[in-house]
Amino acid sequence: MPSTSIERKTYAVLPPAVGPYSHAVKHGNTLYLSGFTAFGTEAQGQSMDKQANAILEQIKAVAAEEGTDMSSLLKVTVFITDFSQVGELRQVLVHHYAENLPASSLVEVSKLFSPQLNIEIEAIFGL
Repeated sequence: MPSTSIERKTYAVLPPAVGPYSHAVKHGNTLYLSGFTAFGTEAQGQSMDKQANAILEQIKAVAAEEGTDMSSLLKVTVFITDFSQVGELRQVLVHHYAENLPASSLVEVSKLFSPQLNIEIEAIFGL
């Protein structure tokens, strides 16, 4: 029997989900975000740091919808297609995290679902 504390969520502030997934799943006081990309944003097809900035703005928008901010960010998993751009990426991450550094994993992958994407970020918030 499924737990009644599981809530599958989509957000009007985000591009529509284009596959069989929810933007997020809330379980108790934990919010698990799907992998966000710059797909459907002005940053699609741009540099990794521009895409990362667009993704983190989406993540912040979801946090605001949930009544919180980046200070509640617990963990991120960042998938990138080119490790040589990690320096610029780290600058963007530090800017958005400020003093609220989450636990983090950084993984290089061969490709994402579109050749115009070079980064995807999953996030977990404690609410």
